[in-house]
Amino acid sequence: MLFKISGVALGALRAVVPVVMLLGMPPGLAQAALTRLTVITGDDQAASAEFIRQLRDGQAPGAQVQVVRLSPDGTRSAAAPAEEEQSVNAGVRTRSLRTNESSAGGGSAGGDGLTVAVGPGAARSAIESDSRDPLLLAMLSRLEYESLKDNPGLRREGRRVAVLLRDPSMADQLALVDAALPQRRRLGVVTTAASQPLLAELERAAGKQWTLQVATAPDAKSIAMALRGVLPSSDALMVLPDAIGDDQAATLAVLHAAAGAGLPVFGASEGMVRSGGLAAAVSTPTLLARQAQAMGQKLAAAPAGSVLVVESARPAAVRVNANVARSLGLRLPDERELTERVAAPR
Repeated sequence: MLFKISGVALGALRAVVPVVMLLGMPPGLAQAALTRLTVITGDDQAASAEFIRQLRDGQAPGAQVQVVRLSPDGTRSAAAPAEEEQSVNAGVRTRSLRTNESSAGGGSAGGDGLTVAVGPGAARSAIESDSRDPLLLAMLSRLEYESLKDNPGLRREGRRVAVLLRDPSMADQLALVDAALPQRRRLGVVTTAASQPLLAELERAAGKQWTLQVATAPDAKSIAMALRGVLPSSDALMVLPDAIGDDQAATLAVLHAAAGAGLPVFGASEGMVRSGGLAAAVSTPTLLARQAQAMGQKLAAAPAGSVLVVESARPAAVRVNANVARSLGLRLPDERELTERVAAPR
C-alpha cells in the first residue's frame, strides 16, 4: 500500500497516564542523590552490559547498588558464583530476588531509591512487580515501549515511571538529513503495519517542511515492491528502527535498491552506515547511562503520583560513510560539525 503524507497529522499517540516533561520539574529535584539503586537486566548484550557498568560507576560514593538478573523464563535468579564475585569486586551486589520482594525495587517511598529495568524483558518484570520505588525503563525501542504502555502496572496508584528510549528522536533524525542535504525535502520511508507509532512521530517532526513518501510492506518479501513506489519521488530514504531496520536482510534490500537509484539512506544505527547507509545519528550506552542517571534523580525526587515521563536518547554522534558520500557525489560537513548541528537547540 502506498500513500503520500505532506504535513497532514496522523494523530498524537494515545497516552496511558499524564506525561510530564522532566525539564519542567523544579530545579532542586535534579540534585537529589540516590542512595539505593536496583538494576534488573534480562539479556547479555554488550550494549546493556556497558550501560549498566556506566550507570553503576555514576552513582554517588556509598550508594547501594544491586543487580538482579532474569533467567530466560523471566524469573529472577541468583548469579553464578564467579559472576557474583566479579560483581561484588566491582561494587555491585548481585543476588536472587523474588518478584514481589520489597527490596527488589521495593522499599520505602522516601525518594532515595530507584529501580532501573534494562530491556523489554526486565521492563515487563518490573512493571508487574509490586515495587513502590520509582521505576525507570531503559534501553527500549519506541515499538517495545508501545507494546508495554497498556500494561495496568504502569497505572498503579502512586507509581512514578520514566522511560528512556534507546534511539534518538525522529526530530533529531530529520535534523541530520537537513544538515547533510539542505533544501532536499522529499523523504522516502518503507514501513510495516506495526511501525505506526514511529511513523506518527516522524510525521509530527516533519510538519509542513517535509514531504514523506511512505509505502507499507506487509512482509519482508514485499519490500522491493514497496520501494518501487517511493524511489522515483524521493530525495533520500530513511530506515526506521522497526522490523525492517532491525533485520539485516531487510535493511540490505533497502540499501541495495537505494544504491541502484542513486539515493542516500539515513538511519539510526552505526551498523546501517557500515553496510552502505550515508549517515545516522546514534547514541551510546555511556551517554544513555548519563541520561538515565539524570532522569532517575529527578524521578525519585518527584512527588508521588501516576507520572509517566518518556525521553528519546540524546544523539551522541553522527556517523557518516565517506565512501557512500563520494559515490553519490556529495560533499558533507564532517561528523563533528553534523553532530553539533543535530544537537543544537531547535
